[in-house]
Amino acid sequence: MSAGKTIAEKIFSAHAGVDARAGDIVIADVDFVMGQDGTSPLAIRALEEMGVSGVFDPARVALVIDHSAPSPLEGVSALHTMMREFGKSTGVHVYDVGCGVCHQLLPEMGHVVPGDLVVGCDSHTCTYGALNVFSTGVGSTDGAAAMASGKLWFKVPETIKVTYTGELAPGVFSKDLILYLAGMLGADGATYQALEFHGPVIDDLSVEARMTISNMAIELGAKAGLMRADAKTLAWYEGRGDRAPAPVEPDADAVYVREIRVDAGDVAPQVAKPHAVDNTSPVDDVVGTPIAEGFLGTCTNGRLEDLEIAARILKGRRVHPDVRFIVAPASRRILLDAIEAGYIQTLVEAGAAVVTPGCGPCVGTHNGVPSDGENVISTANRNFKGRMGNSNAFIYLASPATVAASVIEGTITDPRAYFEGGR
Repeated sequence: MSAGKTIAEKIFSAHAGVDARAGDIVIADVDFVMGQDGTSPLAIRALEEMGVSGVFDPARVALVIDHSAPSPLEGVSALHTMMREFGKSTGVHVYDVGCGVCHQLLPEMGHVVPGDLVVGCDSHTCTYGALNVFSTGVGSTDGAAAMASGKLWFKVPETIKVTYTGELAPGVFSKDLILYLAGMLGADGATYQALEFHGPVIDDLSVEARMTISNMAIELGAKAGLMRADAKTLAWYEGRGDRAPAPVEPDADAVYVREIRVDAGDVAPQVAKPHAVDNTSPVDDVVGTPIAEGFLGTCTNGRLEDLEIAARILKGRRVHPDVRFIVAPASRRILLDAIEAGYIQTLVEAGAAVVTPGCGPCVGTHNGVPSDGENVISTANRNFKGRMGNSNAFIYLASPATVAASVIEGTITDPRAYFEGGR
């Protein structure tokens, strides 16, 4: 009798029509393909070189203008025009300037559902693993092949099982859990493997908080960061499209290449120091480091609950006069919901600059490029040299709570002081 299967093995088996196991190479049907404005033009050119004028199913392909939105340069504007024209000629939907970040839009608009196999021309496509989707980033040429045929080849990855036990302390969030794991495993600790997240701590998190964890699976080298679809997941999907979820559970006797247990009670607020995401430490180690800019947003932490956490801390307070605080909601829907809830007013009154929903300063193509020698604290997922547009700046990664507390103080600050009856 053969051993049970992981979530990844089950999804690939279903989409390839074979008994897929870790290490197998399969050709599988994909449920959705995505490209963004940094990668879609290359995919469009690849399709032209293939002699392909259409896509396998316009309803299952989307292009998103989010990385340089609004356009900062005439050359970028030309690429945006190419994407819009491709959408008109093929019927593919193009999410234009202001719609939001690709990795927020695909699940938010109901394009992906539990049990799916999804590829995107962006490394953080792994975000949807929180929704029980095997989603992974591919290059533009592979993305073009998937757009044309609806199929792609994959090597089925081995899986590392990560179980979070215990209970999160006040002021500690899902971002801290994944940064802590990055410090444990290293930036290449799960290369070409899948991460499968389990445990009561994951069960207690919101869907949005789970997305933060899966989003950063790639920062550990993983192809995907998968979670089960529970009642919260299925409730989150209600009313988001007409496709029925097909949740996938790992077998009780699934074979994992490694199993890791983390007691969430041991996790303090974490900070990834320059210039590597696995260069992590408890916030106490860097408290007092002066900052010039704080950034709240990205596909990691630009969702409504992230804005709520920051607004709760900043309510009635002011951003330090020596600090710029930039906020980029992850989608137009999130911006509207945050306006209705009063979060945006709170943040703006505190001194924040709210920019167009999208990637904002994260990539470094326009908004919020820091100056030489400046320290930035950000809710993003990467902090290598030049990530925000200046290789002479220093980027620290942290949770929305840590960022919000730090922009008030003007230095990196332990957010726990703002919880449990603190300040």
